[in-house]
Amino acid sequence: MGYLRAKDIVVEFPTYGSPSRSLKRAMVRVATGGIFASDANKRVVVRALDRVNLECVEGDRVGLLGHNGSGKTTLLRVLAGAYEPVSGELEVRGNVASMLNLWLGMDVEATGYENIYMRGAVMGLRRVQVDELLEDIVEFTELGDYLSMPMRTYSSGMALRLAFAVSTSVPADIILMDEWLSVGDAGFADKSKQRLSKMLDKAKILVLASHDEKFVRSICNKVVHLEHGSVVSTESLPRSDAPAA
Repeated sequence: MGYLRAKDIVVEFPTYGSPSRSLKRAMVRVATGGIFASDANKRVVVRALDRVNLECVEGDRVGLLGHNGSGKTTLLRVLAGAYEPVSGELEVRGNVASMLNLWLGMDVEATGYENIYMRGAVMGLRRVQVDELLEDIVEFTELGDYLSMPMRTYSSGMALRLAFAVSTSVPADIILMDEWLSVGDAGFADKSKQRLSKMLDKAKILVLASHDEKFVRSICNKVVHLEHGSVVSTESLPRSDAPAA
């Protein structure tokens, strides 16, 4: 089952020193995209999300649109459990795959094989489960003997192949993404698109933050517009059969 509901979600970040001049306040506001408020202790905070509501049911492909600092990534991090709201309710049914940080749990001093198991552990997989996925991950990366070497010896493209391969190795009911992922050169990028599309086909719900409105409208059945941490509009679109790039 896949179900996701955020009700009246508020996220605030303390400023640690109230900006006194109007110019400084304006600059902070532009940089954060949030609004100034005071918390229960009268401290000045930036309200990154202000009473945000979102509901996703099975079959939903939801696109989050808005300028930098509008709250898209913050909302995704709340849905992923990385940020705890100061108020509001969050209900999640189904296992969640967060594609927000593919590097989480990985260490440049560890070998490729060691990183597969460490990244898997961060994703909530037991060692025996990673064992079952290992052959598929190794084959997809095309890294061969490099997997026995420290990741610091990899190019950035090789390291991204490894992180992507592990992160897309497990089907999930709910997938959270900050922009569409594409990995490597043209040939490998096509391969990664196919792998990601298969993963998304099996997912019950996709929530995708993006600056590309045309692309979002091509794959989503719901579009949510955010400004300064608030939802300003929600559109329902015809359902897409498959979220193919």
